Amino acid sequence: MAAPRIGIYGLGTMGSALALNMAEKGVPIAVSNRSDEPIGAFAQRAEPLAGDVTTAPDLPALVAALPRPRLLLAMIPSTGPLDALLDEVIPLLDAGDTVIDAGNADFHDTRRRAARLAEHGMHFVGLGVSGGEDGARHGPSMMFGGSEESWAGLQPLLEPIAARFGEDPCVGRMGPDGAGHFVKTVHNGIEYADMQMIAEVYDLLRHGTGLSPEQVADRFEAWNDGPLGSYLYEITAKVLRAQDPLGDGVMVDAILDVAGQKGTGRWTAIEAVRLGQSATMIEGAVAARAWSSEKDLRSALGDAFGDGRETLELDPELLETALLSARVLEYAQGFRILAAASEEFAWELDFARVAEVWRAGCIIRAKLLDDISEAFREGPPLDQLVLAPRFGAIFEAGIPALRRVVAASVAAGFPLPVLASALAFWDTMRRPEGTANLIQAQRDFFGRHGFDRVDGEDRPHGPWWD
Repeated sequence: MAAPRIGIYGLGTMGSALALNMAEKGVPIAVSNRSDEPIGAFAQRAEPLAGDVTTAPDLPALVAALPRPRLLLAMIPSTGPLDALLDEVIPLLDAGDTVIDAGNADFHDTRRRAARLAEHGMHFVGLGVSGGEDGARHGPSMMFGGSEESWAGLQPLLEPIAARFGEDPCVGRMGPDGAGHFVKTVHNGIEYADMQMIAEVYDLLRHGTGLSPEQVADRFEAWNDGPLGSYLYEITAKVLRAQDPLGDGVMVDAILDVAGQKGTGRWTAIEAVRLGQSATMIEGAVAARAWSSEKDLRSALGDAFGDGRETLELDPELLETALLSARVLEYAQGFRILAAASEEFAWELDFARVAEVWRAGCIIRAKLLDDISEAFREGPPLDQLVLAPRFGAIFEAGIPALRRVVAASVAAGFPLPVLASALAFWDTMRRPEGTANLIQAQRDFFGRHGFDRVDGEDRPHGPWWD
């Protein structure tokens, strides 16, 4: 049996899928888990695969089975359990060894853990993994954050198991310490916005124009064959066609209209505000999920004031054009957050490569990402995606369409937390002269905060202080 090249601790759904992916690609691995039962079950599943599998009864035995420099990948909750694992494993490791956190983690925790291991001469990697269980098993998109030395050791193991866009493996080193987990966080924020936008369009088509779920599915299926093509549009069509196995009607009608969230979308919104790059479309999606949980209040308000929605007439082609421009804005907001973080933490993120890593395997994979990566390679003015020449025609046609869709939908009583935010973002950012001068005057009036004058004259306060 070949010596394992990497150890995997945590054989839950994602850990098992990632380990099976490695074994299938012929990578010799060692595995362990906090409890014994999953270890034997995993060994049976991996037996027919190409890679040798060494099982270890506990963490010390797993570390002992690995050759130096050791590579230990943890697929456990990236909260207290991971810090507890580090407490146990650091005394067992040597300088030059690497611990990889492949869960969804707050990048601040990743940076703290990287600094902790660096004190011992060890490496800590924050590996963002997207694609769910199926992606982990057959090819995820992976966003690596860690030292160049640790990337050199892991790149030969990660590229074979990554999703492929053509011949390009969808994995890359984003930068040091928390860069990988931050890019994954923003990925999830964009995912929130895209899912909410789809839900808004579903509402407009089904409850506004009166289409059946099957007809709405037809629409998403048609859009998926065009420039809007993406994984989320593809699965939306499939979801809307599914029938409820426990009753009559479609599955979607049997599901409570309360959406959960694990926190990554909220992390994106928080960091965007902290970095001064408010991402209104992502914030709108996070807010919509929070509002969805208030079922009792929504029912009470509906009983008191009525639903208020009216019939809509929407041209499907107009809606498609509007959606394409809104999706470009959605990605543009995400990359603005990445740019702000890259500058603050000196990560030097390669935005074109980020877009390329997202082109396959991940939840937000979409045809549009190929154009986005090319736009960044070409170097858009001010490094802003909204100024990239290749998207000019999309905005020329799409913004008027988006305006008509938002205006008609809002007038008919339909909430559009994401689509309306997209339009507000565009209208704000295209105005050379805004309204913040009045806000600055107010701040000076009540707090003597001062302001800058248009003519450059050195008078930091208004006449109300004379």
